[in-house]
Amino acid sequence: MRPLRTAIFPVAGLGTRFLPATKAQPKEMLTVIDKPLIQFAVEEAVSAGITRLIFVIGRTKRSIADHFDANPELDMLLRSKGKDKMADYLRAIVPPSCCCIYFRQAEALGLGHAVACAAPVIDADEPFAVLLADDLMDGTVPVLAQMAQQFESSGRSMLAVKEVAPSETGSYGIVDADLPPEGELSRVRGMVEKPAEGSAPSNLAVVGRYILDGRIMDMLKDQAPGSGGEVLLTDAISKLIDGPGVDAYRFKGHRYDCGSKIGFIEATMAHALAHPEYGAQTRSMMRALLDAEKSK
Repeated sequence: MRPLRTAIFPVAGLGTRFLPATKAQPKEMLTVIDKPLIQFAVEEAVSAGITRLIFVIGRTKRSIADHFDANPELDMLLRSKGKDKMADYLRAIVPPSCCCIYFRQAEALGLGHAVACAAPVIDADEPFAVLLADDLMDGTVPVLAQMAQQFESSGRSMLAVKEVAPSETGSYGIVDADLPPEGELSRVRGMVEKPAEGSAPSNLAVVGRYILDGRIMDMLKDQAPGSGGEVLLTDAISKLIDGPGVDAYRFKGHRYDCGSKIGFIEATMAHALAHPEYGAQTRSMMRALLDAEKSK
């Protein structure tokens, strides 16, 4: 198995839960303070040694490609105003060692279909990561970097998991696996997509970080659509479980569900509080707002 150097970012969804904000811009370009969600995911991938960044986009997602492209005019303007630090930062979003590849997903036919759009550049012996920008992951060590380190030893496909309440299992893919200690692996025995409360094999939910065996591309190519007419990534992963094996990784860190409005608000508040420039002001502002709410 070759080393992990490739990551796929499925970013073709319409983001209907954030309308009207996403009517003309991708949900992945929504910003937490001053950074779009997709940039958080790309920076996490780069920290894990990824050098090929594959974006599966829809027809309304041109701004994603623009964001990661060079902008000589802006660079020149910033430097002319003495803002070299910001110009250097923008230039380094995608390091020179990385390349960006874009595929168009003509129809939104599920996560499995989106991943399969990148098949022309993925070899059977090539592992790759999948990062869902909706899931903003914070960790002292970036979550994908944690997984990449584990992958070097195991060589098996890997799913980032977290415990959820039994009432929430219907919103996730749920693995049948023993609960591993934080930062450790557990072998996956099976996987179920969005099981009803009371029927889930565990409360370990798969969240938006995967490392997958390149052979899954052939499985996705031959896979019939599942529920809702979508090609489910879960179904193909189940075949890997029965074959070379899949591990569940209980990551160290916090996951913000930025696919939901309340999760996006939580991520914004947490990052504002931790911001080196605005943290103290944010804390004072939040206290004043809470005090005003109490006095009503």
